[in-house]
Amino acid sequence: MRKGSFDIPLAVVFFALMFFGVVMISSVSVYQSYQITNAMAIKGLISEPNNSFYLWRHMWRALISIPACILMIYFPLNAWKKMALPLFVLAIALLLSLFLPGVGANYGTSTSWISISFLPSLQPAEFVKLALIFYLAVWMEKRQELVQSFQYGFIPFTILLSLVVVLLALQPDFGSVLVISTIATLMFFAAGGNIFHIFAGGLMAAVMAYPIIMSKPYIRNRFMVFFDPSIDPLNISFQIKQALIAIGSGGMFGVGFGKSIQKFGYLPEVQGDTIFAAASEELGFVRIVILLAAFFFIAYRGYSIANRAPNRFAMLVAVGITSWFVFQAIINIGVNTSLLPLTGLTLPFISYGGSSLIANMMAAGILLNISRYAESNTGAPHRRRLGGAYPAQPRARVRA
Repeated sequence: MRKGSFDIPLAVVFFALMFFGVVMISSVSVYQSYQITNAMAIKGLISEPNNSFYLWRHMWRALISIPACILMIYFPLNAWKKMALPLFVLAIALLLSLFLPGVGANYGTSTSWISISFLPSLQPAEFVKLALIFYLAVWMEKRQELVQSFQYGFIPFTILLSLVVVLLALQPDFGSVLVISTIATLMFFAAGGNIFHIFAGGLMAAVMAYPIIMSKPYIRNRFMVFFDPSIDPLNISFQIKQALIAIGSGGMFGVGFGKSIQKFGYLPEVQGDTIFAAASEELGFVRIVILLAAFFFIAYRGYSIANRAPNRFAMLVAVGITSWFVFQAIINIGVNTSLLPLTGLTLPFISYGGSSLIANMMAAGILLNISRYAESNTGAPHRRRLGGAYPAQPRARVRA
């Protein structure tokens, strides 16, 4: 494979989004920072409260993520193929560790964090996304001629995906379930998976999820609010109501940077899940369109890199990573605008969260790495429809 320069415009967008996130957190997190540091001051843990608790923590994580991204740009791609299985096993082990006493930490309604006193907290789901992408890419590459088979393609794929999905659902973390399922499904489709199998599997998953939704009051309430946002505005629909108020208050040009009203205790998780709403309030529709355009640009460049990837493994990894960024952003923005049911997901590169930001920047570096080897022929047809684009694996064909 001939190496070239990585996709510089795409790299600029990744780093610009990260910088934008730091700037917005400096504004929207002031109230929550004061509240948490004031509680710490009362307990005698610090001398006095301040407004920059979340900002400094996020800046340190951003500084860590920059060399992590650069390292991934130049890390050998073939090494990921060799490490795919160990990384996947490690990811499963991390998910299982959440259920061990003294390891898993509750946050809200789920146990999604590993919290050990002498170590930084870690959200395994963010790194599971990357580990699953690598393992599925290796698995699908080896089964190039079998992936369209129901027995040897779709069924094993479903078992692999279910292994991760069940562990996430038990936390429960249904936002990550939705993102990971979307990533895996699009990778399976790009690998040549049968569209009928995908559709039937999705329908079956929806049917199986219905009793789970109905049995969990807080999940059922989220769907009720989605269909009728006026339900119980001071309780179950409080978050979405406040997010819509923030977005509506911003109008075309915003109330001004640092002048958000909703950040003062009205928007839950304002530095995390609802940072899009707070940014919309301060910046307005005209400026927030630039943010939306950035994710469209990531989609365009990312899938273009996948289409010109040097081999099947790199193509599938590029599809998985691009789908991760784009569809998680779609879900986060859809939730903030009440176009999708409420679920807890960060906005990639922007929301507060060390695990999320570091995992995002590592994945961005890997995508930029693949762009170094991308073929210059921009007119190459879509890989899914080009069975001979990559050397076929020496396997017998199996009828679906």
